[in-house]
Amino acid sequence: MKLPIYLDYQATTPVDARVLDAMLPYFRETFGNAASRSHAFGWAAEEAVEKGRKQVASLIGASPKEIVFTSGSTEGINLALKGAVEMYGQKGRHVITTLVEHKAVLDTCKHLEKQGCEVTYLQPDQQGRVSAADVAAAMREDTILVAVIWANNEIGSLNPVREIGALCHERGVLFFTDATQAVGKVPVDVEADHVDMLCLSAHKLYGPKGVGALYVRRRNPRVRLVAQMDGGGHERGMRSGTLNVPGIVGLGKACELCQQDYEKDRAHGSALRDRFEQKLFASLDYVHRNGHPELRLPHATNLSFAYVEGESLIMGFKDLAVSSGSACTSASLEPSHVLRACGVGDELAHSSIRFSFGRENTEEEVDYAAEQVIQAVKHLRELSPLYEMVQEGIDLSTIEWTGH
Repeated sequence: MKLPIYLDYQATTPVDARVLDAMLPYFRETFGNAASRSHAFGWAAEEAVEKGRKQVASLIGASPKEIVFTSGSTEGINLALKGAVEMYGQKGRHVITTLVEHKAVLDTCKHLEKQGCEVTYLQPDQQGRVSAADVAAAMREDTILVAVIWANNEIGSLNPVREIGALCHERGVLFFTDATQAVGKVPVDVEADHVDMLCLSAHKLYGPKGVGALYVRRRNPRVRLVAQMDGGGHERGMRSGTLNVPGIVGLGKACELCQQDYEKDRAHGSALRDRFEQKLFASLDYVHRNGHPELRLPHATNLSFAYVEGESLIMGFKDLAVSSGSACTSASLEPSHVLRACGVGDELAHSSIRFSFGRENTEEEVDYAAEQVIQAVKHLRELSPLYEMVQEGIDLSTIEWTGH
């Protein structure tokens, strides 16, 4: 068993060896610009790009012509939300989203508010989910766009995307979903799920960093976006810039492998997660699972350990790579906005750890990790006067606290 053990697959994944093998020729041998239409190097690059487009489309049930390549989900989110509001702003300026979106969506919505949009932020239930009824209640005559995350990047809860998408289509409102954590992990079918726009990122599914895709519906309805980068008119005019051919090849191969290995990956990830959870719940008290117990990603869990500070806990782990929340906000000392929105108190939110498992993890690694967590939690609780008081049966709510 190699140390340290990586258990942060929601943050990023290692490039699959099969993906790397597919990419390598496009760095030196077939290195042409896909926009060079006058020679064989460009034709070969363009052929590779179109193959990648088909592989991405196949995984999500789309047409290849509906795939726009980007640098990743953050760019896709910006293009989808800003591009749609600019295109359809004459119809209305109201956008609906949720309080548990990734910061890329929330910060983009803040930008839209500065541009004169009104944004409704839906409050999730305690498990981090919103319903189609919640969305329907927030809709107005001037609503033009709904943005709801498919699988939460911190707690893994799955939203009822199909029901929300059907509602949006019934009301004539565009529906965007951040599917960065969902694609390759749960079934995604943009037609059956009534999705108009969807973003994904290669590095979340064993592909390279710096490349992703935005699905933009072409029929029923045809979605049009205002480009956010001007240039040579690449990607049907929606995203100018020389295409990252090796990255696109890697993204395409990663999507093909996700489709090919879906059942195996899902069974492996869920078995490891369940094994890990069972060991922790059997050995520790006051452990709270955040998110929905069933309607969640198969390979991930978010746990709060009462009477323990999360950062101290992570530092107490030997040879474990985990996170206290989204990788994009891990430098912040603020408790998770996702957990706060779910009604989790600051103390418990500060004690939350995100664990996620992947293709390369083994049962031996999971057992070692579980033992490390159990030992660290027990050690830190031995130092906690609050935990000692609880063990003695003292009701903490009856204590009058003074000082800071």
